[in-house]
Amino acid sequence: MKILLIPLDERPCNRIFPKMICNSNESIELKEPNMSLLGRKKTAANSDEISDFLYNNIHDCDSIVLSIDMLVYGGLIPSRLHHLEKNEAIRRLKVIKRIKESNPKIKIYAFNCIMRAPSYDSSEEEPDYYQNYGYALFRRKYLLDYKNRHGLDEIKQQELDGIKIPQEIVNDYESRRDFNTMINLEVVKYLEEGYIDFLVIPQDDSSPYGYTAISQKVVIDEVKKKKLDMKAMIYPGADEVAMSLLARAYNEYLNVEPKVYPFYSSVLGPTIVPKYEDRPMFESLKSHIRACKARIVDSAKEADIILAINSPGKVMQESFIDKNDLDITYTSYRNLLDFAYKIKDFINEGYKVALCDSAFSNGGDVQLIDYLDEMNILDSLVSYAGWNTNCNSLGTTLAQAFIGGIINTLNNLCYRIIEDVFYQSIVRKSVVENDLVSLGLSYYDFKDQQDTVENIIEQKLQSYYDSMRLAKKYPVIIKKVYMPWRRMFEVGLEIEVKKNA
Repeated sequence: MKILLIPLDERPCNRIFPKMICNSNESIELKEPNMSLLGRKKTAANSDEISDFLYNNIHDCDSIVLSIDMLVYGGLIPSRLHHLEKNEAIRRLKVIKRIKESNPKIKIYAFNCIMRAPSYDSSEEEPDYYQNYGYALFRRKYLLDYKNRHGLDEIKQQELDGIKIPQEIVNDYESRRDFNTMINLEVVKYLEEGYIDFLVIPQDDSSPYGYTAISQKVVIDEVKKKKLDMKAMIYPGADEVAMSLLARAYNEYLNVEPKVYPFYSSVLGPTIVPKYEDRPMFESLKSHIRACKARIVDSAKEADIILAINSPGKVMQESFIDKNDLDITYTSYRNLLDFAYKIKDFINEGYKVALCDSAFSNGGDVQLIDYLDEMNILDSLVSYAGWNTNCNSLGTTLAQAFIGGIINTLNNLCYRIIEDVFYQSIVRKSVVENDLVSLGLSYYDFKDQQDTVENIIEQKLQSYYDSMRLAKKYPVIIKKVYMPWRRMFEVGLEIEVKKNA
């Protein structure tokens, strides 16, 4: 099977992770553009070059997984910064019609994000004015939406009245959001007309009230009006969607519908609304499994995959939280050791177990990985992910579980443990609070010492991995560490896994 991928942007999670998953299955050939075509952060890719690459490389492909954000805007971040005219954006979409008309049998799986509204002040990935008015923009619309739906008490009304934002900033921000909604509605029309076979509209950093919730409702209403519910899905996520659609393309190609039995580490797990998302964990799970062309079953005996979901006890915190600030419900509302034993039991009974590590946001649960390592079963997992948001982890681990064959699966598992657990949960914080300070650097500014920072991270990651039982069976050489956007948030790795060395 040959799949062409147009990724969301050039970061490893969107470019490398899908390739790693497909490389674990020798029956899949993945074709994607070179890095040189993908732009860089706020610098948009050349949409015409992306369009040409897309059209010129479809002749022997079975499926296309297509980021509309990349095709129309030149990437995810440029979608929040552009000054496109409507006619130009519509023109860029038309390559989809050209492809489908020239090759009606090719399956097109597309995704286009609902523009996010971060609840903090930072222009790192937003327009410059978000540095001073980011939280105010978010909070103002949150309160307005809440007021419209439920009314406001006196305290919240006073808060709303006290938010002051220059009107030209509100106008600029909202015009771009309206543009994003317009494109989403246009893409829904492409779905209705058969030019797109399946569509995901993910919500990047979503909230139950405010801009993203309002945008979501507009798109949902259109999908329902056109009776496209079985061909379009709207749920929290972004960076994992390409992987979910790769899994769907693969499952549809094989004409299979894998069965998944999920279980959680805590009683309240299914009901918890994770950070950066707008709905309970179990509701997102339903969407992600269906997006992959799979389904949930009620017992392990029916299942092709056991999905172990490490959830918080009651509330979700960041993975790098100080131990003294850890919410007590991480221990009082869940029994993590029992969860680990249950994973072991399923593995010993011959089940394929995938692990979604969503107890924390922005990193894996170090304690859980320690337990599984001590039980000597980490290498028996068919997939693992515990990065960024709950939905990022869900889509990634499910895709690996569905697609993964017998090659390179261990490589992917080790990669994810090194990145998701050691980098995101431990090393990132350590380097930011200690090494960057001593070097006179910051989270977003490495100056001329990026090589130094990357070497420090590489040494720390190697040390953490080498301390594991897993390392005795499968030594790993971390060959390269790189920071694609010259900041600490995301990291890229090149590793080599050896066996019984």
